[in-house]
Amino acid sequence: MSTRAMSGRAYPFPRGDDPTRFEGLREEALRITRDTPCAVISGISGVVYEICWYMRGLENLFADMIERPQVLEAIIDRTLQFWLDWFRLFLDEAGDIVDVIMIGDDLAGQKGPLFSPAIYRSIVKPRQKRLVQYIRSRTKAKIWYHSCGSVLQYIPELIDNGVDALNPVQLSARGMDPGELKKAFGEEICFWGGGIDSQHVLPRASPDEVREQVRRNLGIFKPGGGYVFANVHNIQADVPPGNVIAMFDAAHECGQYHPGA
Repeated sequence: MSTRAMSGRAYPFPRGDDPTRFEGLREEALRITRDTPCAVISGISGVVYEICWYMRGLENLFADMIERPQVLEAIIDRTLQFWLDWFRLFLDEAGDIVDVIMIGDDLAGQKGPLFSPAIYRSIVKPRQKRLVQYIRSRTKAKIWYHSCGSVLQYIPELIDNGVDALNPVQLSARGMDPGELKKAFGEEICFWGGGIDSQHVLPRASPDEVREQVRRNLGIFKPGGGYVFANVHNIQADVPPGNVIAMFDAAHECGQYHPGA
């Protein structure tokens, strides 16, 4: 084992199960269920792989994958243990109340995977799956997974891991066609996002064009259930306010499910 891998295993990580992280959590979750019509949704947690490159730097971690995979394994084992400890206490407090748990690791860029799918399957996926299956063993909450980019080839892997919903459904990335996604995976996973292309259409189109794309995408994703409307990603500063209003007006008009529909 390399010196780097040994030091990764010995490094004093913060405690995931520090009880001070969860003070007041149950009371707030109960307040939401009692006083609002809203679902109880966690913030994004369970970031198993991305934290590794936050620590190593993206280029360094990609080099590790090829030259020193034991370094990635050492670090990702520690991040996984942090989140297993974190979720043990989180679910003790709110596992019977929370409706959706958000986790995520960006796996893809605009044109496809950020790194070799073989490395994903041998190193990253087993750790992600272990975390998802632990969460599923402790709660009935749905598990939402975030990855930007062209994640088409990873959707079956995420389904196998036990993920219920995919976000943000980046329409502008290669292979992320709404009709093909719905046809291939609409029975197995919820699409949470993909309401409008946020790179090209939302910032640059007219309000009428925005409304038309929202209506079109809802017409593809909604039938049969399994869709939650959202813009593909954050609304950036260059988006005209009129386009934001047009997007939400069209979603309100066309995007609601009705009993018996």
